[in-house]
Amino acid sequence: MNGGPHLLRLPSAYHFLPHLLLSPSSLRPAYSLSKGRSGVSVIMGVPTVKREVQSYLLSTLQNLIESMSREEQEDAIIVVLIAETDEEYVLLVANEIKEHFEAEISSGLLEIIAPPPSYYPDMNRLRTTLGDSPERVRWRTKQNLDFAFLMMYAQPKAMFYIQLEDDILAKPHFLTTMKSVALERITNKRPWFVLDFCQLGFIGKMFRCVELPWLVQFFFMFYNDKPVDWLLDHLIHTKSCSLDKDSKHCKKAKDELWIHYKPSLFQHIGTHSSLKGKVQKLKDKQFGKVRLFVPHANPEAVVVSEIKAYKQYTLKRAYNGESFFWGLLPQPGDHLLFKFITPLVIKRYLFRSGNLEHPSDRFYNTTVEVLPVFTPTSNYDLSLNYTTDGFIIVGKFDNMGVAEGKVDGKLGTIKELRLTVHSESENWAILSEVSLLLILFINEFSIINDT
Repeated sequence: MNGGPHLLRLPSAYHFLPHLLLSPSSLRPAYSLSKGRSGVSVIMGVPTVKREVQSYLLSTLQNLIESMSREEQEDAIIVVLIAETDEEYVLLVANEIKEHFEAEISSGLLEIIAPPPSYYPDMNRLRTTLGDSPERVRWRTKQNLDFAFLMMYAQPKAMFYIQLEDDILAKPHFLTTMKSVALERITNKRPWFVLDFCQLGFIGKMFRCVELPWLVQFFFMFYNDKPVDWLLDHLIHTKSCSLDKDSKHCKKAKDELWIHYKPSLFQHIGTHSSLKGKVQKLKDKQFGKVRLFVPHANPEAVVVSEIKAYKQYTLKRAYNGESFFWGLLPQPGDHLLFKFITPLVIKRYLFRSGNLEHPSDRFYNTTVEVLPVFTPTSNYDLSLNYTTDGFIIVGKFDNMGVAEGKVDGKLGTIKELRLTVHSESENWAILSEVSLLLILFINEFSIINDT
């Protein structure tokens, strides 16, 4: 024998993606916006890709943030993975997020990353598996690799990792519930690999960060073979099932590692999949009912609009707090007019468009206008923005579909208020909240609105 045995090399998952060995920078984000927060209890991964029809990302982020208390926000990170390699598109989405969530980015709660093009293998040379079309194989393969990239980035930053999607909504204080379930099992030394807080796909799956490398390696080994949720099931099967036991024993063993929590904490709201042409109406029945409008008692008014209402979702019912308004394709020049039976002094107004099931059905480029009983004095008149028919513009809807503001008391009593649409919309439009706060009227309306 010539010398001792050669040194054995530990197998690496990267061998299944040899291009990563040739280019170590392939595992470094091409775009990163982070304040460097780490050492938190929970980090959430939200992958997003370009959608053909509409994006739910901003609504999802807003819902996640609003569903957390300040204490929860200080002990968490949300990482958005813009899983596209088009630099222009990545910057577009990143700038949208920065515009709407500047405070959350500054605090370290929200981070944004994007992978480099060199991270992905040649997507045109994938094996066709499961009888799927080449397009679907590329779609699910890329999803496997996107999740792996996100998990690798998140792994050193927290104790627990939660996989989410960009078209969901969460229940209030979901983070405290999830953390409590995990810590309770750890304290009582009860085994688990994944805590499942949603029955759909890969939404709401919670892992210990120290165990994410197992999952990443499994994804790298079989990224071309099956969808991501199937791979998770196979990994749990491999870790728990014995070949000399029957299926009943296997299911019991898997249930000890894959823990299903009820009721669900997340709901899927998206209709249009990131896979072109695919429409998905998946709903988790365990989530419960979603509040689609906020009712208010408003002063008596004649309510009219050129926008045709869908079924029973009329503007009058929305104004009366009975439902929400759902209008078909607003056009430039369309109005939603509220003509008060008795002129009013309005202190504040609030119009919220879209709702949790249809977050993109909003009013865009739409102004709030009032018509006073008396024309303001000439000196004061110079600072007002008039329409051609004598209304005064007092506000407009923002990018999140909300119009909220004050009406200057100097305008006096108001006899009409209206919303005016200034551009064509590709979506229908929902008014899920209409609230007018009055002053100088000691009656049932002002009392209700003041509370």
